[in-house]
Amino acid sequence: MNRLLIHNIGLLATPTGSAAKAGPAQGQILLQNNAWILAEDGLIKQTGTGDSWQQIPQEDLSLIDAGGKLVTPGLVDAHTHLIFGGWRQNELGLKLHGATYLDILAGGGGILSTVRATREATEESLYQKAKEALDEMLTLGITSMEAKSGYGLDRETELKQLRVIRRLGREHCMDVRSTFLGAHALPEDYKDDREGYIRFLCEEMIPEVAAEGLADYCDVFCEKGVFTAEESRVILEAGKKHGLIPKIHADEIEAIGGSELTADVKAISAEHLIVCQPSGIKALAEGGTIACLLPATSFYLGATYAPARDMIEAGVPVAAATDFNPGSCPSLNIQLVMNLACLKYRMTPEEMLTAVTLNAAAAIGLAEKAGSVEPGKQADLVLWNAPDLDYLGYRMGSNLVNTVIKNGNIVHH
Repeated sequence: MNRLLIHNIGLLATPTGSAAKAGPAQGQILLQNNAWILAEDGLIKQTGTGDSWQQIPQEDLSLIDAGGKLVTPGLVDAHTHLIFGGWRQNELGLKLHGATYLDILAGGGGILSTVRATREATEESLYQKAKEALDEMLTLGITSMEAKSGYGLDRETELKQLRVIRRLGREHCMDVRSTFLGAHALPEDYKDDREGYIRFLCEEMIPEVAAEGLADYCDVFCEKGVFTAEESRVILEAGKKHGLIPKIHADEIEAIGGSELTADVKAISAEHLIVCQPSGIKALAEGGTIACLLPATSFYLGATYAPARDMIEAGVPVAAATDFNPGSCPSLNIQLVMNLACLKYRMTPEEMLTAVTLNAAAAIGLAEKAGSVEPGKQADLVLWNAPDLDYLGYRMGSNLVNTVIKNGNIVHH
């Protein structure tokens, strides 16, 4: 039996439960001083405070003295575009001279340039690149994450991306959830046949992806110039028929009905929501859809920030994630996301912690086993070079992680 005990924890901070928290509950977390955690065979067995841990049998027990540090659950990155060929640093100059995201896309850049690079990349090169990214994420405190396809837009490359994601989930210590995002853009070879591409997704790709067990979710980029709300509905309903749970990129640049669609299709999460309208917030709340917000993308694009406070006050559970991708957020630093959640969304440190742990875990179907420090859950933990939770929201630009534990094993120190 693998047994690990962490004691002398200055402050244990964790949300509780196995479902997303909304409204005032998002900021109601458990705070315990002088705490300890016992893990056995990768799961949390027991928690307590003070010196009561000394009554636990010591044989075959590995001890970690936390030295008065803050401990939280392992962080969860619920939205990434992890698998891609190349980078897009050449677009920086265009952006600095005023080109918008849609301008670059219309000129053959943006998503379409990454599609070309991803189609040309070998499966092994994509795997190695993504594995390096996951290793870096671990050092930043991330222990579970989601990865999307969407840089293939053809059968061969979409399946190649999803196979890489599946392999990462099997071979890397991190929990990896997979999302099929074939509806990320209209590929150049279908630019005059929108209906044909949607049929291809619904009648060929989705059934094959589901049959091979390559994805947990189906996502659509519902945006002006990409897919309409009605087209998004058709694609997500096709995914549901084959067991793929709906997610939706909505209201990133223009509000065209994506967030309002979430309740109808029973989406587990809606992503971005930068310009989400009151009607969209209402639909999210009514459908119990998790708002997965991406503040580092707003920062990188110089865009406005999603109305997180309005969402919390309306009873929408809010998660926050990196949106790691080569175009609009070439950063996998979830600690920056945590800073921005406090500084730009005006979320409290407690709300912010829930957003990157329990609510994020719920957004990718992992809340039963991750996202909080409680008996029965995975022993996914972060020891921070920090005295309290406020410090994580306050400090910027430094990696504050001291030690990362995944399934009861030290994976970074």
